[in-house]
Formats: sequence, C-alpha cells, structure tokens
Amino acid sequence: MKRVQRLHALSEMLRRNGSRGCSAERLAREFGVSVRTVKRDLAALESSGAPVWSRPGPGGGYGLASGASLPPVSLSPAQAVALMAAVSAAPDAPYADLAAAGVQKILDVLDPRTRARADELAGRVWVTTIPSSSRRIRSALEEGMAEQRVVRILYTSKDGTTSTRDVEPVLFASRNGQWYLVGWCRLRDAMRWFAVSRIERADVTTITCGDHTVHEVGEPPANARPVHGRGG
Repeated sequence: MKRVQRLHALSEMLRRNGSRGCSAERLAREFGVSVRTVKRDLAALESSGAPVWSRPGPGGGYGLASGASLPPVSLSPAQAVALMAAVSAAPDAPYADLAAAGVQKILDVLDPRTRARADELAGRVWVTTIPSSSRRIRSALEEGMAEQRVVRILYTSKDGTTSTRDVEPVLFASRNGQWYLVGWCRLRDAMRWFAVSRIERADVTTITCGDHTVHEVGEPPANARPVHGRGG
C-alpha cells in the first residue's frame, strides 16, 4: 500500500473508531508496518491539519477530534471519481442535485495533486444517462418525503387513466432501472407504488402525513436494500 493510500486509510480508521481511539501497535498490525512508521504517519496527518489527538497510558492511543473536518488527504482520486460516477449515472435518483452539489464541495477542497489525478481518471469513466423527469416534480416529491407532508400528484397509470391522488410519501424505490414513489394513497386507502416517470404534476400540501411506516410496504426484494453511509 502506497503511503498516500495508507494515510487515507489511517485517517478513516481513526474516524470510525471515534472517541475509543486506537493504539499505535494495533494500527501497525492493521497496515502491516512498524510502530515507528505509524507514528510518522500520524505526525504527517497532524501536520497536514488533521485533528489528531493522543492519550497516553493503558487504554490510550490515537484518534480524531469529534466533529472536526478531515484534511485533504481524506479522499483518494479513485474515491472522488467513484462519487462523480455514481452521481452522473443516476440523475433521476432522489436528491441527485443535492448529491452533485455535495460532491462538488468535496472536489473543491481536494489538494491540487489529488484533484488533478481525479480529473484525469474521471476522463476514463463514461456513463450513459437517461432523460431525467421534471426537476419541479422531483423537487416536490423530495420535499414531501423530507418534510413528511402529503403530495398531490397528477398520475397516469399504465392503461392511460389519469387521476389526481393525495399521497403520503413513505419511501423512494428503484426497481428495474425505474424510480418509484411508494406511499399511502388516500384515494385508494392503501399503499401504492407510483412510477415517477408517469407523474405529470406534483405539489406539496400543508397536510402532515400520518404514521405510515416503511414496514407497511413489506420486505424489500432480495437484491434490494436501503441506502446508508456504511460500507458493505
């Protein structure tokens, strides 16, 4: 493992361990280097601006200050490109615009060398995107979900029937390459899946959603899972 990669992995391990910290010996075993090398790496992280703390004695070790920002080394070029590719390939995903803005913030604070390497690598990753649905419609659905307010939609079903529905948003789901709004339909008095691509109009109301939960939708398919910030 190259040193820049080890520094990144080291900062990530310290961050995950939170206030517990890690001993230099444990870090050395984890990365297959000497304790002396680990301490040099920790010193390098600290000099680059990482909020590294140390605690002597039994149960002590090293860690990162809670809530503090990580230094530029906290993201590798490949990880930066992975984020860019994921956002570019899913422009129809819920909160995609916010994700793109978040990725841009990350790119803006990368050190120049890492940014240059990420830009070069990004040129080697191509994605084909599908036409996205109306930004106004997606914004209304996203707001309704986040604020848990009823969304009034004009919906055209597969058979061409158009109707107005008041829906309590419960979750967004991607199935077979298509995004759905899953929610409690007040017209049908039941949980329903609405293809976002067939929603002609969407407006957020001032009505607060009831207490319908994700569990009412049922178990996700075997190959589906909620998004989260953890690996695996």
